[in-house]
Amino acid sequence: MLGFLKNPVVVTAEINVNLVVLTVMGLISRLWGLSYPRAVVFDEVYYGQFVSLYMKRIFFVDDSGPPFGHMLLALGGYLGGFDGNFLWNRIGAEYSMNVPVWSLRLLPALAGALCIPLAYQILVELQFSHCAALGGALLILLENSLITQSRFMLLESILIFFILLAVLSYLKFYNLQRHSSFSASWWVWLLLTGVACSCAVGVKYMGLFTYMLLLAIAGLHFWHMLGNQNLSNVGGATCKIYCVSLLCHFLARGLALIIIPMAMYLSFFYVHLTLLYRSGPHDQIMTSAFQASLEGGLARITQGQPLEVAYGSQITLRNVLGKPMQCWLHSHTNTYPIRYENGRGSSHQQQVTCYPFKDVNNWWIVKDPGMQQLVVSNPPRPVRHGHIVQLVHGITTRYLNTHDVAAPLSPHSQEVSCYIDYNVSMPAQNLWRVEIVNRESDTDVWKTILSEVRFVHVNTSAVLKLSGASLPEWGYRQLEVVGEKLSKGYHQSMVWNVEEHRYGKSQEQKEREVELHSPTQMDISKNLSFMAKFTELQWKILTLKNEDTEHKYSSSALDWITMDTNIAYWLHPTSGAQIHLLGNVLTWASANVAAVIYVCLSLWYLVRRRRKIYDIPEDAWQLWVSAGEICVGGWAVNYLPFFLMEKTLFLYHYLPALTFQILLIPIVLQHLSDYLCRSLLPKTMFRALIVAWFSSVYLVYSTFSPVTYGEPSLSVAELKDLRWKDSWNILIRK
Repeated sequence: MLGFLKNPVVVTAEINVNLVVLTVMGLISRLWGLSYPRAVVFDEVYYGQFVSLYMKRIFFVDDSGPPFGHMLLALGGYLGGFDGNFLWNRIGAEYSMNVPVWSLRLLPALAGALCIPLAYQILVELQFSHCAALGGALLILLENSLITQSRFMLLESILIFFILLAVLSYLKFYNLQRHSSFSASWWVWLLLTGVACSCAVGVKYMGLFTYMLLLAIAGLHFWHMLGNQNLSNVGGATCKIYCVSLLCHFLARGLALIIIPMAMYLSFFYVHLTLLYRSGPHDQIMTSAFQASLEGGLARITQGQPLEVAYGSQITLRNVLGKPMQCWLHSHTNTYPIRYENGRGSSHQQQVTCYPFKDVNNWWIVKDPGMQQLVVSNPPRPVRHGHIVQLVHGITTRYLNTHDVAAPLSPHSQEVSCYIDYNVSMPAQNLWRVEIVNRESDTDVWKTILSEVRFVHVNTSAVLKLSGASLPEWGYRQLEVVGEKLSKGYHQSMVWNVEEHRYGKSQEQKEREVELHSPTQMDISKNLSFMAKFTELQWKILTLKNEDTEHKYSSSALDWITMDTNIAYWLHPTSGAQIHLLGNVLTWASANVAAVIYVCLSLWYLVRRRRKIYDIPEDAWQLWVSAGEICVGGWAVNYLPFFLMEKTLFLYHYLPALTFQILLIPIVLQHLSDYLCRSLLPKTMFRALIVAWFSSVYLVYSTFSPVTYGEPSLSVAELKDLRWKDSWNILIRK
C-alpha cells in the first residue's frame, strides 16, 4: 500500500532563463527610485483627481475613456492606504505625507516591466529565433519613452501591457490550434485573448484599435479553415463531423472574442457605479434620474417626492439637454423690453428664461384648464400623455404663454412669456399638451424625474424649447426659452423632466409661497437600473467634449514618427533636474527604417511571386506575412486613426504604435541575415554591424537617462548638449 513512498517525489520544471533575466531587468529599470520625484508629474495632476474621488466614493465622469484604468490606479492608492485627501491643482506640487507615492505608481511600473517578457514571447510565438526575441525585448527595455511613461501614475503602460498580452494570447492559441484544438490550454489562451482585449479597451478606447485588428486576423484565420482542402474534401459522416467542428470553432471564437469582452466591459462600469455612489461635482451633467440615484446632492433634495404628477402639483422643470449648462424653466417679475436694440418690438410681457441655479422662481404649478383650484385633489388626478394643462408660475401666478411674436434672440421662433393682460387685442394662449417622449403606451402617467416630456402649444403647435442663447443685461444673462415649430424636428433641447415635485395644498397665494420654500416629505423610491445608468454614462463619455485648447506640449501625429517633439514632465524647483518624455532616438529611427524595409521587401516578393518566382521558402513567406499582420498592422491601427481625430494630441499617444514598430526591427534583421546574407563573410559582417548598432542604442539610452529618471541633476551645458533637435524644449534655468 505504501510502496510509492520508497521513491522520492520529484517535480521537474523548465525555466526559460532569458525570460527570468528580462523580467528582473525590466522590474529594476521601472521600479528603481519609483517614489522620486515626490511631486506631481505632468498628467498625475489629472488622474490623481479621479483616484481621490474613488477613495471618497464620489461620482465622476471622464470623457477620455472607460473607468477600468482609473480603477487600477485607485487600487494602488487603496493598497497604500490613501485617504484621497490631496489637492491635485498644480504640476510640480509636493506630495503630502498621506499620499503613498510608491503605491500609486506601482501598477503602471509593473505593467511597463512585464511588457518586456511579453515582447520576447510574442517574437518566439511568431516563430522567430530566441536571439531575435531577446533583441526585441532589450529594445523595449532600453526605450527611454516607455520607461518614463511607466514610472508615473499614467495609463499608457497599462494599456500597452494588455495590448501585448492580447496579442501573445492569440498567437499561443493559434499555434496550439494545429495539433490540440479544444484542449484546456487552447481554451485558456483563447479566453485570455478576449479578457486582455476587454481590459485594453477598458483602460483607454485606443485599445479598441488592437482589438479590431485581432478580430480581423481571427476572422481571416477562420476563413482559411473553411478553405482547408484536407478538411473540406471529405464525404458522408466525416463531412458532418467537419461541419460540426467548424461550428464549434466559430462559436468558441464568438464566445471568447465578442461575448466575454462585452460582458467584462459592462462589469467595469458595474464596479465603477457601485463604488461611486455619492454625489459630486460631475453629476450635474447627468439627468435628474441619474442624479437622484446618488447619495447626497439631488437625492437629498428629491428623496420622498411623489412619483406621479397630478393637477395641482408644484414642480420644477429641468431641460434634458444640459447644454450649454443645466438649467430650469424660470420666470421673474421683469418684462421683455418694449423694443430690442435691433428695433424689433416685443409683447412686453413677463420674461420666461432657463436659469442655471436652484431658485424659488423655478417653481410652476400644473393646473387643469377646466378648474380654478391650484391644489391637488383627494385622491390626486394624475396627468397623462396627451392631457392639456396650464403651467402657472408659482410666485407671480402668471400663466406660461406663447404667441406669434418673435423671440428676442431667435426671431424665427416664438417668444415665450408669462401672460400679462394689458387689455389689448392680444388674448392669452396658455394651453399646453403634455407629450411623454419616453412613454411605453399612450396612457402613461407623467412621472417625476423618470418621464421626459415635451410641451406642445395647443394654439400654434410650437414646442417649448431651450435655444441656448444668453440674453442681454435686461434678461440677467439667463438662457433664452422659445416656442419652436414641431415641423423643424426633434431635439433634446425640446425635452424637459420634473426634478423637484410636491403636491400643492395651499390655495391662498401667501401660504403657497411659504409652501414653495419648504422641503417635501413623502416616500417614493426612484432608483435607476444598472443598464439605464450604464447607457446614460456611456453616452455622456462618448459625446461629452471638453474644450480642447492648445497645449504647450501638444503635437501633431506627423511630429511623432521622427520625434520632433517632447514633453517636459517635471522640473526640480531649485536644481536643473528634470524629466522629459523623450524616446531613444536611434531606436525610433531604426523602427522607421525597419518599417520601410518591410514594406519594400513585401512588395518585391509579391511582384516576384506573381511571376512565379519564389525568392524565399513558402514557410518563411508565411512567417513574414504573419509578422507583418501583427507588427505593421499593430503600428498602422494604433497610429493612422490619429490623423482623423479632432482632439489635443501628445507624444505619448504614439507609444502603443511605437511598441509594435520596435518589434519589427529584430524581425527584419533576422530576415536580412537569413535570406540576403547567404555566405559566411556577409553574415559575419552583418552581425558585427548589429552588435555595433545595439551598443549605440545602449549609449543613447544611457545619455538620456538623466532626463528619463530625473537623476542626476545636469548642468546648463549638459542640458544644452541633450538638445539634439531644435524643436525639443529642454528646460534651462536662468
